Amino acid sequence: MTLDAFSRAVVTADASTSVVSDINALKAFVASGNRRLDAVNAIASNASCAVSDAIAGIVCENQGLIQAGGNLYPNRRFAACLRDTEIILRYVTYALLAGDSSVLDDRALNGLKETYSALGVPTTSTIRAVQILKAIAVAHIQGTNTEARAGSKYRKNEMILVEDRCASIAAEAAGYFDRVIAALS
Repeated sequence: MTLDAFSRAVVTADASTSVVSDINALKAFVASGNRRLDAVNAIASNASCAVSDAIAGIVCENQGLIQAGGNLYPNRRFAACLRDTEIILRYVTYALLAGDSSVLDDRALNGLKETYSALGVPTTSTIRAVQILKAIAVAHIQGTNTEARAGSKYRKNEMILVEDRCASIAAEAAGYFDRVIAALS
C-alpha cells in the first residue's frame, strides 16, 4: 500500500485503535511542503543529466561494461540500464514528495534484487550508479552543484533552498537512495 505521511499516521492510529497522536510530525511535514517541492523540482529538472552522468560514471570506472560481452553491450542493454536508473530516480522523488518510502518499497524495490539476479544484471554496478545518483541529487537539493563542475549541462535552480533548511530534506533524500542500495545488497 502506497502511503504519504498523513496516510501513514492514520493507518498507524487505526492499527492501535487510537486517534492520530503525532500531530507535531504532521505539522512539520506540512511546513516542509515547499522545501520538498523545491527539492523534487531540483532533482526532476536535472533527471536526464543525472541519470546519464551516473551511467557514464560506472562506464568510466569499468570500460568492460560497454565492450562485447559486457553488461551494457549491445545498445539495448545500455538503454535498459538508463531506463531502470531513471525509474529508480523517479521513485526516490515520489518518496521524497510523499515523505514516506512505501511507494519506493512497493513499486520499485520489492523483488528488485531477485529480478536483477535472474536477468544477470550486476548489482555492484547498479549500486555504484545509485551512489552517484545520490551524490548528484543531494548536490542539486543543497545547491552545491556549480557551472564549473557541470559545464554546459549546468541548470541553475532558482529555488535553491536556504542551506540550513535543506539539510534535513537532503538527508531524507539520501536515506531513500540508501534504501535502494540496501535492497540491492
